[in-house]
Amino acid sequence: MKVRLTDYDDSWVILFEQETDRLREIFGQYIIKFEHFGSTSVPGLKAKPVIDLMCIVQDIEKIDGLNLQMSLLGYDVAGEWGIPGRRLFRKGGAHRSHHVHMYQFDNPQILRHLILRDYLRAHPAEVERYAQLKEELVSCDDDTHFYSQAKRPFAKEMERRALQWFQVHMIDSSHV
Repeated sequence: MKVRLTDYDDSWVILFEQETDRLREIFGQYIIKFEHFGSTSVPGLKAKPVIDLMCIVQDIEKIDGLNLQMSLLGYDVAGEWGIPGRRLFRKGGAHRSHHVHMYQFDNPQILRHLILRDYLRAHPAEVERYAQLKEELVSCDDDTHFYSQAKRPFAKEMERRALQWFQVHMIDSSHV
């Protein structure tokens, strides 16, 4: 698949909210919270126009029984897809519009994703650096696999900085 990289779009927040309303109808009794994360959740950041929704649930095992309902909403059921304890659903086929990442409330991936999102929201210079890297990678090769692999080292380093920022931020806010 080819990477479709676009400028930030304010409508991504609305698309997130609309999809959470649909998902609430299916998973309502199991949901603790929805979070918008990934590049479409960071104002000003270029992104593949695929809304990443995190759905935090009480019991991840209960989610497996709702795969048919997700299929009826147009989602592919991808299972853990490389992250233990996650359930991934993808909507839109070759022109994906949404990824739903289901996590049980105690999964450590939740905090990792949210810290990175919040770090980027608080650091416009990092958003600019990340956007430039994305543009450079797409100009070299617009294959999704190449793009994802090539940006991984940068993303891992940014996650490290985000975690340091979070730890300092938490210490500072605990003294208030």
